[in-house]
Amino acid sequence: MRLLVQHRSHYAYPRPAALGPHLIRLRPANHVRARIDSYRLAIDGEHRLHWLQDPHGNHLARVTFPVGDRRTAFDVLVELTVDIKPVNPFDFLVDPRAREVPFAYPDGLAVELAPFLDTADPAYALGPTARAFLADLPADGEVVALLTALNQRVNQRVRYVIREEAGVWTPEQTLGHGRGSCRDSAVLLVAALRSRGLAARFVSGYLIQLTDEGMIPDEPRGLGHDVVDLHAWAEVYLPGAGWIGLDATSGLMCGEGHIPLACTASPALAAPIEGTSDTLAEQVEFGTTIVRLGHEPRPTAPYPDDTWLALLDAGDRADAALHAEGLTVTVGGEPTFTSRDEVAAPEWNTAALGPTKWRRGWRLT
Repeated sequence: MRLLVQHRSHYAYPRPAALGPHLIRLRPANHVRARIDSYRLAIDGEHRLHWLQDPHGNHLARVTFPVGDRRTAFDVLVELTVDIKPVNPFDFLVDPRAREVPFAYPDGLAVELAPFLDTADPAYALGPTARAFLADLPADGEVVALLTALNQRVNQRVRYVIREEAGVWTPEQTLGHGRGSCRDSAVLLVAALRSRGLAARFVSGYLIQLTDEGMIPDEPRGLGHDVVDLHAWAEVYLPGAGWIGLDATSGLMCGEGHIPLACTASPALAAPIEGTSDTLAEQVEFGTTIVRLGHEPRPTAPYPDDTWLALLDAGDRADAALHAEGLTVTVGGEPTFTSRDEVAAPEWNTAALGPTKWRRGWRLT
């Protein structure tokens, strides 16, 4: 599905202000799961723009302004076209030596990952509440199961809120409040991962969420319209798999809708826009919009009647052609069934047998 994303940032000053150099971290990272078809960064007024990469490989736009230039507003527009297709967030292979936690990173890799293993960074400062929380988390086991457990425990402990004020809370502050923004939960999860000897980093990016098509009966509907917002999550480095995204706000692995922009050892280095001025902005506004390009439906949407009839007709023609040639077609392999009606029942998720699967099996025979 192709989408047009627009992100506007507006700073207004009470009097003409002189702006110092600004850094803008709003360009998708190289490991984004979606395909970026186009990207544009537009800045109002006279300026010079240089692209560079920081030590972590993030794309940075460095903006400078003419000497003597003063302005009452600073406006930034980011526009990108994204092609999103469903991905399996568990589609990765872990090195056999890292399948059980704890494990040790190879010496050379450990040196490269040192900033992401640092537990002394003030941004991840721990107090008695945070230490007690971390001590109660799983400390060993199969690596994917452990990551899932840590992610879900942070999600269950921290109530999500939209926090407009600047800055990121430490794990101690977040747990003390019992609530936090996406960036606060991400910092807590990074601290939890590092406490288990796992290299982890803070990620700032966009989160694209598409309309819920309502395909599951008796389940509450999700979003009624497409949404894109600035978001934050964590990534953990697994030998053999690379950086794997974990979203503590949802308690889920990161998927195709997560568009990373800046991935850093410390959250202070991932600010979307950073710079100085000799006058404090009196108004700061941000806005995002998302538009579908074309009329491609969500992949889970039902086929329209005419499309379904055309598929049936194509199948009938293929059957007739095969029959005319005296050919017989068989299908091999094991079918895998899921249930629309009992989506939460264990036998359709993790258990092998159960009452609803038994009844459905008899109906299929």
